[in-house]
Amino acid sequence: MAQFKVKSNEGTHDSLKPLRTQFRKGSVIFSEGDLGLAMYVIESGEVEIRKMLGGTTQVLATLSKGDFFGEMCMLEDETPRSATAFAVEDVQAVMIDQSAFTFILEHNPEIAIRMMRKLVIRLQQTTDLLEVAVGHKVDLEESRIPEAPTADPDPNARLVEVNSGITFPLADSRDTTVGRIDPVTGILPDIDLTPVDGKRSISRRHARVRREEDGSFSVIEDVGTMNGTFVNGTRLSAGRSAPVVSGDSVVFGTIQCRFETNQD
Repeated sequence: MAQFKVKSNEGTHDSLKPLRTQFRKGSVIFSEGDLGLAMYVIESGEVEIRKMLGGTTQVLATLSKGDFFGEMCMLEDETPRSATAFAVEDVQAVMIDQSAFTFILEHNPEIAIRMMRKLVIRLQQTTDLLEVAVGHKVDLEESRIPEAPTADPDPNARLVEVNSGITFPLADSRDTTVGRIDPVTGILPDIDLTPVDGKRSISRRHARVRREEDGSFSVIEDVGTMNGTFVNGTRLSAGRSAPVVSGDSVVFGTIQCRFETNQD
């Protein structure tokens, strides 16, 4: 089972310090379907990862000191929990939100490598279960899994790259992803800044522009971005939104943009 240690840093800002928390024996830490907002590293005690399969609850894994769980929400914002975490014993754990996670990755890349190894194992286990279900081998590269539909451009909101004047319309959806095309995974952000990012200062998935329920907009930097996102000169903390209005400056890495909306 993948493990890592969380080391304390005396100079770390309070908002980036991992929070220690406790769960009593028999309590549910989070349930399948809950919105994921943090991951956990076990310092003591035992946790079962449970999932409803075929109408019955099955234990997928039993975790103990040094193991981590709930990490998917660190990689994909607002991801529903895929399983339930149950405290078999009294548990003491470190809770890590996205800002703290980004700080830890920057100072200990080994954690990212261990997480990738865990995800590879999980993918193989999922493939094995799928092959049992369908009764034959599955080639994921040839599985014809459909790509997510691309949202139409929004004619009323856009990012304008200051130096070139190129206009990048927002997607007509709640979130507009901003970044560079990833040739390895084939993932294309809604706004691909590759044409204006000669220095490659932008991460593959750098940030999102979100349309809030009241019609306003905000910018959210994704986890793992190295060169930062700035709104009107202020650097954003990963995973935390900052409101923007028409005319505001938004900088992704070294790419200076202006946020614009049509005025009524």
